[in-house]
Parts: sequence; C-alpha cells; structure tokens
Amino acid sequence: MPMNTEPDTLDRREFAKSALASVAVASTGPALAFGAQDPFTALRRKKLNIGILIFPRIDQIDFTGPFEVLARIPDSTLHVIGTEPGPIKDHKGLILTAESVLPEAPALDVLQVPGGPGQEALMDDEAVLSLIRRHVASGGVLFSVCTGALICGAAGVLRGRRATTHWAAFKLLHYFGVIPVDARVVIDHNIVSAAGITSGIDGALTLAALLRGDTVAQEIQLDIQYAPEPPFHAGNPKTAPQEVLSAVIAKYQPLTEVRERTARRIADRFGS
Repeated sequence: MPMNTEPDTLDRREFAKSALASVAVASTGPALAFGAQDPFTALRRKKLNIGILIFPRIDQIDFTGPFEVLARIPDSTLHVIGTEPGPIKDHKGLILTAESVLPEAPALDVLQVPGGPGQEALMDDEAVLSLIRRHVASGGVLFSVCTGALICGAAGVLRGRRATTHWAAFKLLHYFGVIPVDARVVIDHNIVSAAGITSGIDGALTLAALLRGDTVAQEIQLDIQYAPEPPFHAGNPKTAPQEVLSAVIAKYQPLTEVRERTARRIADRFGS
C-alpha cells in the first residue's frame, strides 16, 4: 500500500478521510488471522499506564510528538522511562529528562518505542529487548514510531506481524520476519506502528481513538491544532523532487549501511 499523500487540491477534511481510510485498510486481516479478541476492549474501561522509552541519540519528535497526544488521554498516567539515569541528549542536541529508568518501570498497558540514530545501540540491549518481549507477551499494547520498529524487530516480537517504519529503513523490516506495510500507520492486533518521525503524531491519535474512542481523539487533535498544511509535498519519497530524494538518500546512506549490517546479523541469530 502506498503511503498517504495529499495533492494540492485536497482540503483538510478530505485528507483526514484519506488518512483514516489508509489506516483502516492497513489494519484489516491481521487481527482476524490471530483469532484473538480486540486487545483494546478491556483497556477502554480502565485507568491506563502509558510508558515512553527514551535513550541517547533518540529523534526527539518521535517522543515529543506522540507525547503531546498520549499525555492528553483521559484517565491515564504517562511515564517517561530512560535507558540510563540523568539527562538524555537527542541526536540534534535537545536535552530530555526521564522520570525513571528501566529497572524502575511500572507495569504498563501501553509501551511506546521511538527511533532515531541511537536505535542502533539498543539492538543488542537485553534490558530493553526483554522489556519489550515481556510487555507484548503480557498482552500489552506496543506502539513503535519510526525506527523504533527495528528495536521491536530485534526483540523478536514482530515476526509474522504487519508493521511499518521510516522509509529509509523500510527495506530492513524483512530481516526481522516482519510483513512490511507501506502506510503511515499500521495496526496488527496489539501492535501499532507509525512510519517516519512525524507519523508518530498520526499513530498516537490512532491509538487514542482505539483506547478512548474517536470523539476523544478528535478533541485531542483540535486541542493541539493538528491540521497539517505543509508548504511543500516533499515529505514522502513518492512525491519529493528527485534531487531532494537523492540528497536525503545520500545523507542517510552511512547509517542505513550500519543498520543493514545489524539487521543481517540479527536475522542470522534468528535463523531467518
């Protein structure tokens, strides 16, 4: 499925309808294939513990974008969990502070795993990978943003599941046994994944709707005035001018090569 794009003539309401349609198509099938009940049913009636993992060289908007949405979900507590104590610097230098570290993390109903260049350091971090495995095994909702999907893949929880990630890392998903879906937001039973970076806001609004209903999600959307009208349509490889796409691919190439070597090594470990 192609990623969502909006032509110049498409107004905001039609764009919103198109986005919802894309999410709906991306989420059909997998939950039924698992033969399981809707994992969100019980969560709609309880106070929620939501956790977001942060780590050095994270891309802060993978965290701060969804935070704006998730922190507004009624009857919930949001926990910011660091992989290490003290200030955490994002890959562009923004200083973030966690309220707790991994060993102190409470039991969570929802766990968000962001991405960013620092993702590479977590691909063999057993404390992080074990947290993700335990969370999914307990039936908790997992929400990956951007290359957080690669961390979740390294934990082994995406094998046979539908997911997406940043376009520059999309080709790596198959190494983790993922069924790649080229969409902005993908839902597979208790796993919600968002594509690159700002897609995390769309994913968080989708998650808010699943947890508290469409009306609450729309109230949050209005509260944060999330009604994108970008000055350009270069936010997708399919719509970006060729010279722009080539320049950004070249910028990502060294990191992409490192990520692919790691993905191949983990695939060998899985026996994929």
